[in-house]
Amino acid sequence: MKAITIKKPGGPEVLQIEDKESPKAGKGEVLIEVKAAGVNRPDVFQRMGGYPAPAGAPDDIPGLEVAGIIKAIGEDVNDWKVGDKVCALVAGGGYATEVVAPALQCLPIPKGLDFREAASLPETFFTVWSNVFDRGHFKKGESFLVHGGTSGIGVSAIQMVKSMGGTFYTTAGTKEKCDYTDKLGADISINYKEEDFEEVLKDKGVDVILDMVGGDYTAKNLNILNPDGRLVIINAMKNAESTINMKKLMVKRLTITGSTLRARSPEFKGKIAQKLKQYIWPKIESGEIKPVIYKSFPLKDAAKAHELMESSQHIGKIILEVS
Repeated sequence: MKAITIKKPGGPEVLQIEDKESPKAGKGEVLIEVKAAGVNRPDVFQRMGGYPAPAGAPDDIPGLEVAGIIKAIGEDVNDWKVGDKVCALVAGGGYATEVVAPALQCLPIPKGLDFREAASLPETFFTVWSNVFDRGHFKKGESFLVHGGTSGIGVSAIQMVKSMGGTFYTTAGTKEKCDYTDKLGADISINYKEEDFEEVLKDKGVDVILDMVGGDYTAKNLNILNPDGRLVIINAMKNAESTINMKKLMVKRLTITGSTLRARSPEFKGKIAQKLKQYIWPKIESGEIKPVIYKSFPLKDAAKAHELMESSQHIGKIILEVS
C-alpha cells in the first residue's frame, strides 16, 4: 500500500509518501480500502513528536479517521461484510490506501454523503459526543460555549448542540470566522482578538463549555459558568497549566473534567458509535447537520494539508483524498 509516513519529528516537510506492507485485519477488525482521510490537530502534534501513537497503532503513519470500502474482515466480525461502505475512527494509520479499524468503531456512511464528506465525521463527532454529551451532560435548553468555533471540533459541536435544542456561543479569531458561526446559528460569536469573551458573556451565563485553549481561559471559563456548570477540557493549546479560584469552584458547585479519546478501548468507542448512529446520523441524513469541508488535498500532498492546518486559516475540516 501507499502511506504517508513521518520520517522524523519536525515540520510538514517530514511527511513523505512511500510503499508500506499492507496491514491485516485481526480479531474484531476490518481492513478498509481508504478513499479519504481527515486531517486533525493531533496529527500535527504526532508529526512534531509530541503525541505518540498508542500501543498497536502505527507510530509513523498519522491519521485518525477514514472513509472507504471494507476489503476484508477478521475473526468475530458479524456486523460488516466485504464491500460495505464505512467511515471509521482509528487510533492511527489513516493516511494510507489501506488501514485496519476495530469493527466497533465503524459506522455506515450516512445516506447522501460521499467518501470525502464521510471522512470528515468520525474524529470530531466521536470527540464532541463523548465530551459534551457524555462527560458534560449537556441537556436540551442549556447554553453552550465552544472555543475555536470554526475548527473541525467547533463546527461539529455547534451543529450537534443546536440540533439538540441548545443555545450556543462561540469564539473565533477573525470577522470572517465569526460571520460563519453566525450563519450556523450562534446566538453570540465573539472575535477573541477584539473582545474579551468573559466580559461579553458574564451576564449571560453558560451551562457547558468545551475548551481547547487552556491557560488563562480556564479561570475566565469558571467565572462565566452558571451554578452547577461544567467545563470540559480537550486540549491546552495555550498552556497546560492554569490558576483557578477554588472557592468559586465550591460555591458555584462547578465541575471541571477532560479527556483524550485516542487510547480508549474499542468497546468504549463502540458505545459512542452507537449513540451517534441513533441520535446524530439521522440528522446528517436529513440535512439538519452538514459536513463542513474547507479544502481537500491528494494523499501525496499531506504536507500541504498540515501547513494549512497550522495556519489556522481554515473553517471546518481538511481532507486527504486517495485516488
